[in-house]
Amino acid sequence: MDRVKLSETLDFSRLIYGMWRIGDDSDTSPAYVERKIQTCLDQGITTFDQADIYGGYAAEAVLGGALKANPALRGQMEIVTKCDIVAPMGRYSDARVKYYDTSRSHIEKSVEFSLTEMGIETIDLLLIHRPDPLMDHHETGAALDDLVKSGKVRNVGVSNFRPWDWELLQSAMSNRLVTNQIEISLKEIAPFTNGDLAFHQRLGTRLMAWSPLGGGSLISESGKLGTVMDEIAAEAGVDRSAVAVAFLLAHPAQLLPVMGTNNLERIAQISDALKVSLDRETWYRLYEAALGTEVP
Repeated sequence: MDRVKLSETLDFSRLIYGMWRIGDDSDTSPAYVERKIQTCLDQGITTFDQADIYGGYAAEAVLGGALKANPALRGQMEIVTKCDIVAPMGRYSDARVKYYDTSRSHIEKSVEFSLTEMGIETIDLLLIHRPDPLMDHHETGAALDDLVKSGKVRNVGVSNFRPWDWELLQSAMSNRLVTNQIEISLKEIAPFTNGDLAFHQRLGTRLMAWSPLGGGSLISESGKLGTVMDEIAAEAGVDRSAVAVAFLLAHPAQLLPVMGTNNLERIAQISDALKVSLDRETWYRLYEAALGTEVP
């Protein structure tokens, strides 16, 4: 498994296991979660993506159960988590409305919750989950810098930020934002042309790609896109999900797809995407099918 360097203190496996729905599984026991982690590690997938809100603010504790049962796992993993979404559920059940909170107080409390829930001493990468229209970039930037200085967080980044959101926050920080996690897939191709990819490619920032299978819709996709994926998959001896991920891996920006599934068999197949080699023409066959028309 190739590794990608995000900063002087952080490198990730090229493929990342997403834990968005880990708390939704019928079995959330430490032993079963450990099997999922080990299945990833056996493929060289060492990076695991979390967020405080996942599972109604319960998913971090599910991961923490496995780490507490087998502390040796932590040294083999890079753990990502996110904060700033407040939704009326879990520990925020008294909230009257869903909102974003990038205040120093909220960020610091969220980090403490995350560390406790997962039973770890340091978060490898903390992301601001969503752009906050009420963000005081000086306050937020200073809070993130101080968390890095404290050692509770090694690196910081963002998620779902547009270039101008990124530049605003970065302007108030001494530490470098190391990644932006955005939605990108054959179902969400706008970032290829709307400036998001180009902005980060110019900076040399490695982007994390969430929902690389279009929320699972690409698995059952019909029409031309489904046909093209199946043809390429048959040639490579993989399933179409591997082709969808390979489409992202082929981009020179070195995208880092975040793959989420609770099925052990499918977890074991995540690295099949590395078996697919796409030349430029084949990449454009997929792109054209996703566009629904030939390129201009």
